[in-house]
Amino acid sequence: MNLKTELLPHQIQAVQKVLPTRIGALFMDMGTGKSRTAIELVSRRLERIDHVVYFCPVSLKETVRREILKHTDCADVYVFDDRTNERNLPRAMWYIIGIESMSSSARVVLAAKKLITSRTFVILDESSYIKGSYSMRTQRITELSKRARYRLILTGTPLSQGVVDLFAQMRFLSPKILGYKSFYSFAANHLEYSDKYPGMIVRSHNTEFLAAKVQPYVYQVTKEECLDLPPKLYTTRYFRMNMQQRLAYEAAKDEIFMSLADDDIDSIAIFRLFTVLQEIVCGFWNRRIKRGEFEKLEFEHKRIEILLDIVNSIQPKEKIIIWAKYRYDIEHIVEALTGFFGVESVAVYHGGLSEKQRNKEEEKFHAGARFFVGTPKCGGHGLTLNEAHYVIFYNNDFKYSERLQAEDRCHRIGQAYPVTYIDIQCTDSIDDRIASALAKKGSVVEEFKAEVDKVKDKKGKLRELIKGL
Repeated sequence: MNLKTELLPHQIQAVQKVLPTRIGALFMDMGTGKSRTAIELVSRRLERIDHVVYFCPVSLKETVRREILKHTDCADVYVFDDRTNERNLPRAMWYIIGIESMSSSARVVLAAKKLITSRTFVILDESSYIKGSYSMRTQRITELSKRARYRLILTGTPLSQGVVDLFAQMRFLSPKILGYKSFYSFAANHLEYSDKYPGMIVRSHNTEFLAAKVQPYVYQVTKEECLDLPPKLYTTRYFRMNMQQRLAYEAAKDEIFMSLADDDIDSIAIFRLFTVLQEIVCGFWNRRIKRGEFEKLEFEHKRIEILLDIVNSIQPKEKIIIWAKYRYDIEHIVEALTGFFGVESVAVYHGGLSEKQRNKEEEKFHAGARFFVGTPKCGGHGLTLNEAHYVIFYNNDFKYSERLQAEDRCHRIGQAYPVTYIDIQCTDSIDDRIASALAKKGSVVEEFKAEVDKVKDKKGKLRELIKGL
């Protein structure tokens, strides 16, 4: 296997740091070339391995395959699909397996078990996907990978929820790194839980000890430290709800408030409340009638109109990414864009499509489609969409980490032009609170929960807090 591309200076440093050890972690920001660095580490160990097993999110399998073909002359790449089993595995140098499949498919698990030996190099991309220590996919991937002599994890967000995320990722590499045999012993030494709310972590301890333990195995770098990327530019287009939306918006707050028990105002209830309010400002409401039964209400709204205004203000030659949270949004955006610009101008990417269909839509965008319309949950991780210099957030997720992932699909190595991010925001609504939380790099649900906790025993104050959304 010969390499076709050169390493950048920070990638050289990463290889120098990780190469002396059999295990390692590349905590490198999105867009800094984690995959290229991992490929280099594989190439340096070709004489000591038989093949590579590359675990990644299902939505990234095709992207990983393309990265291997882009940087090497090795076409000996096999991507697991819905027909792969332990009896029909072809001979290959690279095997790409979806992380989620390790919890949902015994067929995939058995095939992976057959592949991984002491002469296998196991790479775990987006290792934050196994941060849940006792999830089925975490346990299966960790247990099978113990056999491999070489193990590597890659992620740009290693501690999205704090040091609690560190344990499973380091255990995948080796339990000797942190020195704890179980999550319970790790938690006893480093995590402090709330007495009032079981499972809620309120404080971390001895983090300097953890940093010293992982330091020999981790290379970490941010985009600001290593890349001279063009700037990100931000602008917002505002609108107000019409009377029909406003009435539904206020009615929804009252309905949900009345359904809450005094001791039932947790993150799940807040998430439900925020989701309903966000749906309404986007023109619909999946209104719960009773347990398991919903009715869909639809409202006139200005979000689509503003989207088309934005699109028409951008030069026709410019490609545009549009992120929207709900499938309802996607359907209406695609209908509007195809009505004006034609079916071939729009590539669609969301979880309702099969992996094969998503790959086809991604290729459609690379091949000439002007618009990439997708959900951040599905398309916001791992894709490289550098052709676009404009990104429209039709609405936003509740977490900053999801927003950042979506932003960096086109702000990464290879981007030569400034990227403009345009938000569509409904004033005097939940959109304002979401925007405020994202600006502080936080989670709007957790931020509001902290406010709720302060007034939780005062029903009137809680009503006032919810009415103010």
